[in-house]
Amino acid sequence: MRSENDSMPIRVILVEDDVTFQQALRHTFSTATDMQLVAVLSTRAEGLKMLNQAPADVLLVDLGLPDGSGIDVIRAAHSKWPECNIMVSTAFGDEMHVMQSLEAGATGYLLKDSSTASIASEIRSLHQGGSPISPLIARQILMRFRHEDTSQPLAATSPSPSRARLSAREQQVLEYITKGFNSDEIAELMGVSRHTVLTFVRRIYKKLEVSSKTEAIYEARSQGLLGA
Repeated sequence: MRSENDSMPIRVILVEDDVTFQQALRHTFSTATDMQLVAVLSTRAEGLKMLNQAPADVLLVDLGLPDGSGIDVIRAAHSKWPECNIMVSTAFGDEMHVMQSLEAGATGYLLKDSSTASIASEIRSLHQGGSPISPLIARQILMRFRHEDTSQPLAATSPSPSRARLSAREQQVLEYITKGFNSDEIAELMGVSRHTVLTFVRRIYKKLEVSSKTEAIYEARSQGLLGA
């Protein structure tokens, strides 16, 4: 079922200094009736200043900006625009940049080997509640979690980590997320609005101390909040 907001185009802001990439994305958006590229910015400073304006639905950010790191823009946007979905589009695929971006508030991470048409498709997925991540990046994240899990000592005397206290509705949303449902589908299943679902998601992230669905699922399993 389509929500009321589905009739409105997805408002996207791009923070990117690569002119060729800018032009390619402009062309892709010009043929997409469900998306609107409302601003194209080229520097960290412009990106931070832009946050004083009305929020976009999706913020697409490069990390290697000429005057600093795009991670600063992500972190500030996550704080000032809590309902905006943030996705990285960059050439940096190393673990440090990936984890810093996710910790700053990004919920998607794409390498620039993706076509602009593919990026547009992933923007739709992000707006619907998905967490688009390039396969190479997803593998890195999984390997990191696996390494952290196997590197922990099996000390029976160590205290168990404290479990996040989720409400019944938050637990229900978490379980739906784990099963792969997006925000609109969860809203329909629960008989609530998409905005309410997104509020539950933000509360879950805060309680689990995470910033993405991938991290939320991993942390919830680690704390025993989900079945094996």
